[in-house]
Amino acid sequence: MIPGHVAIIMDGNGRWAKKKYLPRIFGHRQGVETIKEIVKAANGLGIKILTLYAFSTENWKRPQGEIKSLFSIIGQFIKEELKELNDLGIRLRILGDLSKFSESVRSEIENACAVTSQNAKFELNIALNYGARQELIRAFEMMSEQGIKRPTEEVVSSFLYTCGQPDPDLLIRTSGEFRLSNFLLWQIAYSEIYVTNKLWPDFSRDDLKTAIAAFQKRRRRFGGL
Repeated sequence: MIPGHVAIIMDGNGRWAKKKYLPRIFGHRQGVETIKEIVKAANGLGIKILTLYAFSTENWKRPQGEIKSLFSIIGQFIKEELKELNDLGIRLRILGDLSKFSESVRSEIENACAVTSQNAKFELNIALNYGARQELIRAFEMMSEQGIKRPTEEVVSSFLYTCGQPDPDLLIRTSGEFRLSNFLLWQIAYSEIYVTNKLWPDFSRDDLKTAIAAFQKRRRRFGGL
């Protein structure tokens, strides 16, 4: 069975660049090229939802020059790939708080989300300025504002950025790190986890297939026998 929803913690851009004696920004640029390949691969394999962790709330601790360049790359990627995303029937959805982004980047993102909003073949979630704890706090605040005092799991899920989507079946982390890094903490309660030593810029279509093959060998009991 192909996992319907795959989430990826894309880690290792900086280390990839360092290994090649290049500035970190070269790793981010190559990481974007990997995103293009993996989106097409996931779509072709029959995955319905792909969620990519691109920029966390903790990433603001990085040098401002790197952050500015990264935002520029993200904005350029969305602008340049919008037509192809639309042609392929891909709906773009952003998970996270966009208020800290520049007006130009935010405008590109919001336009892309609007243009692709009716597409239904494949959903691409990009987590930007995202943190799972912050997402849960946001959900609790919204429920409180609506007077919801005893929420069910279904109600909490409806206030998350991923509302209306099934939880990830498979979580992939590149670069060999065994951390969740504040990513989709609610949604991955029963996700299968696959860790690869490959740095994100080196992660390929074949690596995605290998992760899916490992997923297919596992028995998902969801607490049962």
